[in-house]
Amino acid sequence: MKNVATLMIGLTLALSACGSQNGLPGGPGSGNSLLHAQAVTGCATTNLAQGKPATASSTENAASLGAGAAVDNNTATRWSSAFSDAQWLQVDLGSSQPLCGVTIQWEAAYAKTFQMLVSNDGTTWTAASPVTTGTGGTQNLSISGTGRYLRMNGIQRVTQYGYSIFELQVFGGTGVTPLPTSDTPDFGPNVSIFDTSTPTATIQSKLDTAFNAQLKNPSAQFGDQRNVFLFKPGTYGRVWANVGFYTTVAGLGLNPDDVTLSGSINVDSGWVYGDEKNATQNFWRSAENIAVVPEGGTDRWAVSQAAPMRRVHIRGNLTMGPSNQDGGQGYSSGGFIADSKVDGQVTSGSQQQWYTRDSTLGSWSGSNWNMVFSGVGGAPAQSFPTPPYTVLGGTPVSREKPYLYIDSAGKYRVFLPNLRTNSANATWPNTPGTSLPLSQFYVAKPGDSAATLNQALAQGLNLFFTPGVYHVSQTVNVTRANTVIFGLGFATLVPDNGVNAMSVADVDGVRIAGLLFDAGTVNSAALLTVGTSGSHISHAANPTTVQDVYFRIGGAVAGKATTSLIVNSDNTIVDHIWAWRADHGNSPTGWTVNTADTGMIVNGNSVLATGLFVEHYQKYQVIWNGQNGKTVFFQNEMPYDVPNQATWRSGAKGYAAYKVADSVTTHEAWGLGAYSYFNVDPTIHADRAIEVPTVAGVKIHDALTVSLGNVGFIDHVVNTAGPAAPQPGTNTQPSNLISYP
Repeated sequence: MKNVATLMIGLTLALSACGSQNGLPGGPGSGNSLLHAQAVTGCATTNLAQGKPATASSTENAASLGAGAAVDNNTATRWSSAFSDAQWLQVDLGSSQPLCGVTIQWEAAYAKTFQMLVSNDGTTWTAASPVTTGTGGTQNLSISGTGRYLRMNGIQRVTQYGYSIFELQVFGGTGVTPLPTSDTPDFGPNVSIFDTSTPTATIQSKLDTAFNAQLKNPSAQFGDQRNVFLFKPGTYGRVWANVGFYTTVAGLGLNPDDVTLSGSINVDSGWVYGDEKNATQNFWRSAENIAVVPEGGTDRWAVSQAAPMRRVHIRGNLTMGPSNQDGGQGYSSGGFIADSKVDGQVTSGSQQQWYTRDSTLGSWSGSNWNMVFSGVGGAPAQSFPTPPYTVLGGTPVSREKPYLYIDSAGKYRVFLPNLRTNSANATWPNTPGTSLPLSQFYVAKPGDSAATLNQALAQGLNLFFTPGVYHVSQTVNVTRANTVIFGLGFATLVPDNGVNAMSVADVDGVRIAGLLFDAGTVNSAALLTVGTSGSHISHAANPTTVQDVYFRIGGAVAGKATTSLIVNSDNTIVDHIWAWRADHGNSPTGWTVNTADTGMIVNGNSVLATGLFVEHYQKYQVIWNGQNGKTVFFQNEMPYDVPNQATWRSGAKGYAAYKVADSVTTHEAWGLGAYSYFNVDPTIHADRAIEVPTVAGVKIHDALTVSLGNVGFIDHVVNTAGPAAPQPGTNTQPSNLISYP
């Protein structure tokens, strides 16, 4: 028995607003005081838990400290668990009902972190609150959920003892008016939807108007404009879609061949203000879920980062270099294709690097530095570095990105493809998976507050962001397993006042897709956090996925964020991200202006990255602390603007781009490239591009470095292995390392 004085007598505090918490230590217990029902503001006042059956994961003493003592309306009694973490207390409310709030009166042994869960059957549980910090004393907490059973799930204790609760009070009601939903929502003014009855001239005019507004426009690259063009099932006449910044062209069929365009979905050089001769700034655009019969037999997709092609059927050839390539111009620096088919030949052209995943190609021609394939039918044979093809027969784990479609009744749905292991080739037609009606989403529009977004999540809804820019003044908290966070048309979240823009609990199956996180002017510790620090729960059967998610530090504003993406959840799949500290923009950029240490930190175990683009961060750009991690394709540029060697780092020559922690014993990566362009001080050296522990279980395959224009130096590829870049007598030539160790 603990020698700890009883700290409270049932003092309760009224809260000024639903959702706030308050905790105070109480005075000495009186022994038999009864409680007055205390509800979170907006909830009903009846304590639904009083006198109801209660059970617990354990008790310190079943005779005197049992679960029922926490719901008997008597502060002289209490429940106390065994002296270990991960304990719970639950109450059977007798029937399923909407729940709004709880009041927990903690004894001195309270929870450091806990979460409220609800269930209709006492077996399957869903989150009714985020993971919450315990305050001790009396703690009032807003919750949201419907169920017969309510559970306080203790995660970590404050003391060496167990969890101890004098009283758990539960209050019903919704607390707020539910947000509206629809299967046929208004997607807002940035979305154009066509069907086969729409005159081709009308379609072409809308496409041209959007693109021409960006043509050699100095504000276009970092502007607020967003353009989405959606095509309902059918076959369309000649459409020439020039795809500019923040533009998406997509079909609304269940399969790509349900929508066929003749003409082109076209990306070329010659239109970007300040970079007319190249395609190296053709960022932030996409083509998805559509078939193209290319005019002249070849479609052109000369893109760079953050420009995915997913679920696209090219019924002809595809070239990925601009029309003016060669002769010292027409460079391009992409890119990513997944779940697609190209009937003819793919020509890589001037692309410096490229990653193709789980697709089917007629053939492939071309290579420069780093061409990576996993699960691709028609891919060339493994031959790095001559030519530089890195080829995996299958992708270790994949789950394709969710996509929007319209059903035969004219209602919108979001399709959720199934998980695959050792996957290869496109998933379609008839992609295995399930779908959700759009009525299970809150369709957000620019101007919606973070409070509204959190209300929607608490209501049990998924989030569907229509195109635009969203300022969030509080963290968007995703706590429910299998939640879908879907961004259309590069929907952009800007954190205000230094908040973490989005945080995901350590739960199964959350899908985050199609968002751009743009750092605000007050430093955020992180922009997106997945999972709980220190938690290791297997999600192998149903992992969280982060797909086509982009992070930007500066460019539009003088943004700041210490880390862009933190991955704590085990088994997370990071499938095509671009984390970019801007080297140019509408807003000034510079070493002390748009500051950012690291693009991605991985703390979870068995995390997989497929298509990892991380550039210009000021310290280690990727830090991998988790065990059994894997990366297929890594593309990096070191920061351009290092002012001098001493400023960058003392005690070593700069930071590696890709750092695997010394404590890691198992890690494997394929197809990694890191480049230098130290244009502020071309004498800068980086000791190495990749830094890993030298143990048998950590393996690097097909890695390279390049000094762009021979501006600056990278002394080794991995640790002290691999030749320096630049090599004597060469200019902008790769230095290759086939394997390490």
